[in-house]
Amino acid sequence: MSLRGREPDLGERLLFQEAFAIAERAYARYSGFRVGSVVVGPSGRSHHGVNVENASYPVGVCAERAALAAMVVFGERRARYLAVAAADGVDLLPCGMCLQALAEFGEPEVIARLDGGVRVFALAELLPAPFAGPGGATAGGEAAGTGGAAGSGGTATDG
Repeated sequence: MSLRGREPDLGERLLFQEAFAIAERAYARYSGFRVGSVVVGPSGRSHHGVNVENASYPVGVCAERAALAAMVVFGERRARYLAVAAADGVDLLPCGMCLQALAEFGEPEVIARLDGGVRVFALAELLPAPFAGPGGATAGGEAAGTGGAAGSGGTATDG
């Protein structure tokens, strides 16, 4: 499968830069591979996450899922965008586990570096057949369309 994506607009480039900047905060004591992620929900607010490693490998968490958790804490249940970046600037796409977790919250666009450039991908391009829950629940599940505070559509930073 050849991924294509599309060129990001200015706002999408800024989200990628935000993810790149926060990647420095990751706790990557074992691998040294620091990753930052930003999820934007319906309010337009940016929710940040970084990877947090643990000596017991499965206990660690990826940046994308950490950002999704921050979005849920804020009360949002739909994701519009997810940006992910490695602190060292290498190409990076979300892992399969993170893509499946993302599918739970809608069909956001994914902003990531591939082939040396920032690209925007439809979630379906990266995960064409996500697992559906009991009863064939669609992406976004029970809380589709619900979310936190209304916003102006712009992005804000975590307080």
